[in-house]
Amino acid sequence: MIEVENLTKTFKIIKKEKGLKGTIKSLFNRKIDHINAVNNINFTINKGEIIGYIGANGAGKSTTIKMMSGILTPSEGRITVDGRIPYLQRTENAKNIGVVFGQKTQLWWDLPLGETFAILKEIYQVPDDIYTEQMIYFDEIFQLSDFMQQTVRTLSLGQRMRADLAASMLHNPKVLYLDEPTIGLDVMVKERIRKAIKDLNKKYGTTIILTTHDMSDIEELCHRIIIIDKGQLIYDGALENIRKDFGYERTLLFDLRFEDDELAIIHKNLPQIYNAIPLSTESNLKITLINQQLKIQFNRNELNIADIMNFVLKSYNVLDFTIQDMDVEAIVKQFDTTL
Repeated sequence: MIEVENLTKTFKIIKKEKGLKGTIKSLFNRKIDHINAVNNINFTINKGEIIGYIGANGAGKSTTIKMMSGILTPSEGRITVDGRIPYLQRTENAKNIGVVFGQKTQLWWDLPLGETFAILKEIYQVPDDIYTEQMIYFDEIFQLSDFMQQTVRTLSLGQRMRADLAASMLHNPKVLYLDEPTIGLDVMVKERIRKAIKDLNKKYGTTIILTTHDMSDIEELCHRIIIIDKGQLIYDGALENIRKDFGYERTLLFDLRFEDDELAIIHKNLPQIYNAIPLSTESNLKITLINQQLKIQFNRNELNIADIMNFVLKSYNVLDFTIQDMDVEAIVKQFDTTL
């Protein structure tokens, strides 16, 4: 479905000294830096795959997506999407892809959302029966009818993201590029978006490339991930291997309630956790108590989270707790140290 061969994108950046003097000097003596945003990467994505394309900020993810969608032209290398070269066959390519950029919208800012979808129907030449079927489905998933008559500029971020995702799916694209589709959204909206992505993939065999900083998106949707760092591809393989080898650290945060005179006793009793949790050691389970928050970092491959939860809930007065997994940047950073 998608072939990427020796793909490189170089941007030219004009350097100048500070102030008016530097500006004038740059008019006559320009110094140009060449920045490789993407540097000689190769991969193949098969029809129907959902791929997590991840990396830290500035790694080159969005630049790659823009080249695959035909927005940017590579400096070197070659891309084919469903047999087409996207930056040479932009019109034909556009008919077969959907794109969502989390910070930008493809919707008409000053039009009611309903009119926007009517325009997209004509642009993509969606038959009436298919259009009706799609809009009913989108309303079930995203509750679009709640804000269909509002102008796009008045929509909340969550409403706009739901509308953008529906717009990208309207014509049943063969390939869907999702660049941070759940950024800034609450848990319920994220779940709706994930369900829509999985339904689209299952129903139509849509190939989906997902970039995100949210590891829960990756774990929920993807079996294979591609990691890019500083423009270079550093990993292409199963998500399970990354989770096992690099994303194994998990953090539990417990908000406790206790009196000041109990603090010394709590500190004294904390080491008992190593006796209570099978296989736990100071290398795979770390404890920190600051004010009234207990922080426990542990290796998810070696220890059972249920054992830790049971110990803390039985031993202390817990007001609330949260669970944190390693984020993408932390995993990439840890990955880099092994190279």
